[in-house]
Amino acid sequence: MAEDGKIPADAAIGATVADAIEWAAIRFRAANIHFGHGTDNPDDEAAALAFHVAGVTYPANAGDYSKRLDEKQRRQLMALVEARISSRDPAAYLIGEAWFAGLRFFVDNRVLVPRSPIAELIGDRFEPWIDSGSVMRILDLCTGSGCIAIACAVEFPQATVDASDVSADALEVASMNVARHGLEDRVRLVHSDLFENLEGRRYDLIVSNPPYVSKAEMEQLPAEYTREPRLGLEAGTDGLQLARRILDNAREHLTDHGLLVVEVGASQPALEAAYPRVPFTWVEFEYGGEGVFLMSAGELDACSAEFAVAEEKQQNGR
Repeated sequence: MAEDGKIPADAAIGATVADAIEWAAIRFRAANIHFGHGTDNPDDEAAALAFHVAGVTYPANAGDYSKRLDEKQRRQLMALVEARISSRDPAAYLIGEAWFAGLRFFVDNRVLVPRSPIAELIGDRFEPWIDSGSVMRILDLCTGSGCIAIACAVEFPQATVDASDVSADALEVASMNVARHGLEDRVRLVHSDLFENLEGRRYDLIVSNPPYVSKAEMEQLPAEYTREPRLGLEAGTDGLQLARRILDNAREHLTDHGLLVVEVGASQPALEAAYPRVPFTWVEFEYGGEGVFLMSAGELDACSAEFAVAEEKQQNGR
């Protein structure tokens, strides 16, 4: 950028949103940055920044791409692109927002950037695994930004939702998002280490995207993940520290017809090895994603002995 604050002639951003996206995507490809926080390619990452600068809301239409950017907007985009490259901050942190299940959320580095494939299950109201009309109480464990809890509240207007997190910082962000979507009367935020402060409460649906990154995997993640709170990612040596606790305690918080839904991502093989006789149902997603299992209350009852054996082995270090 020139000293007078004007864009230099060789910047080649172009005049329209489409031009800006093309320019930013070229910069991202050259910088070899990592994509995985709501986008998976440089074009979509560039579009997220360009749409923000231009005031384009999702879903964009064909006319949005021909919208012209003034010089101030082009300078703003240049600054965002350079910050994305130099800081390795995910784009969502730079613009303070992310989309999940068709809804917009405020995010910053106190919470993970929403990206769970559970959004697809929410859109389907978790059918056919549960009768959606019977869901009156929902729990979102490790709520972070509150995106899963809020999306569930939108899809299940008859239900109340508890959203718990051990991080007070995360709950501050979740509170802003609950207010943004006008759901203060149906979404309750709870400061809790998993089920710790939920004694006596039962739910028809328990959903959780807990930390599930193993210690070894954590050390190999791209730089973008180091910008997120480590508390929301790392889960012990094998990535199952929280998943084990959820399996051990979920049944006492589920109704008899209830359903447990948990994401463990790349730790799926470790979970299957830890519980070789447990019949996890693994979801196949139409739009990408893996490592999400479902278990009914009845299945949790039937596997209680297997959970006890696995816990004993874990405590004995075997």
